[in-house]
Amino acid sequence: MPEDLSLPHAACDVAALAEAFARSGFDTPSFVLDEDVYHHNGRILQSIQERTGARILLAQKAFSCWPIYPILRPYLAGTAASGLYEARLGHEEFGGEVHVYSPSFKPAEIAELLGFADHLIFNSLGQWRRYRREVLASPRPVSAGLRINPEYAEAVAEIYNPCIPGSRFGVLAAQLDAAGDDLDGIEGLHFHTLCEQGAGALRRTLEAVIARFDSHLRRMKWLNLGGGHLITAPGYDRELLVQLIQDLRERYPQLQIYIEPGEAIAIGSGVLIGSVIDLLENGMPIAVIDISATAHMPDTLEMPYRPEILDAGQPGEKSHTYRLGGPTCLAGDVIGDYSFDRPLAVGDRLVFREMAHYTLVKTTMFNGVPHPSICLRRSDGRVEMIRQFTYADYRHRMG
Repeated sequence: MPEDLSLPHAACDVAALAEAFARSGFDTPSFVLDEDVYHHNGRILQSIQERTGARILLAQKAFSCWPIYPILRPYLAGTAASGLYEARLGHEEFGGEVHVYSPSFKPAEIAELLGFADHLIFNSLGQWRRYRREVLASPRPVSAGLRINPEYAEAVAEIYNPCIPGSRFGVLAAQLDAAGDDLDGIEGLHFHTLCEQGAGALRRTLEAVIARFDSHLRRMKWLNLGGGHLITAPGYDRELLVQLIQDLRERYPQLQIYIEPGEAIAIGSGVLIGSVIDLLENGMPIAVIDISATAHMPDTLEMPYRPEILDAGQPGEKSHTYRLGGPTCLAGDVIGDYSFDRPLAVGDRLVFREMAHYTLVKTTMFNGVPHPSICLRRSDGRVEMIRQFTYADYRHRMG
């Protein structure tokens, strides 16, 4: 079973972050990020690299707020991308190695990616056959790899399980065994099965990978362990991670090991602050706030999961319970029921914890609701506005 890894709410002082934002005079809704936490997480990841020889990449699908990249750049080897646009962003704004995986590449994308990608990871043998000639003929060397399906995962939710029957992700061991000369030119293998999990889940996954792909790993130059590793979280067994990587390198001394976490880089680093804009009654007290579940934190509906709010409790735990709803016209735009020590008032601010990773990259402008600004608290306590969105941003998405 997946390890119980609590998120590091103590990594940043959430109350102090909210107070600094209040002093700034900026309006809500707003993401507020903490520079010190990125340095903290970066130093942990840098230490893992130094001890193991592994190279750690920023998975931009979890965090692609590129104004923060200068903070992270000294600690990491480069970026991992899920397609052309993420790859370009990593190349242009982060530097270092650029690794790209996609379930399916188009010909024009391959032509552009060959200009700056370092690793191109194909999802199927069919995609590799389609683009092999271009990759091998590229005047700029690009290392080609395949995503494999270990047929083993300890998913926290089925929506995040890439190994379910009928999954579109990765090449099965039997398919790889039968590939023969089709593997000529393939230099590495990649798997990604973890999601917010610990080193114990990685150990068990590696056992499945080695059991199914051992002979192929002995022919490769690199192995990418994917993301989902909560390396910087309290409770994560970093000593076990180090041992697992060292064991891999002893078993396959020719392999360069890569890891591409996203959440571990941004965990504990940011909040989303909103305001109460109306109060009403319909069988229970209801607060309408300027944060939308569907537009601003869609995982609360997709997973679903219950975001934590500073100084709020479960329904009935504290004296005053409210249902929190967003400002869109979607009936289901409901964040959940929360209790507070005192009655809410219009203008009160609510601070949602752990909103830097995934939430920030998944926001939309559905219904034309104002998009949260992005702010950064610097190490000296100053809060800077990184980006403030306007009507023009909404309008330009459509034409």
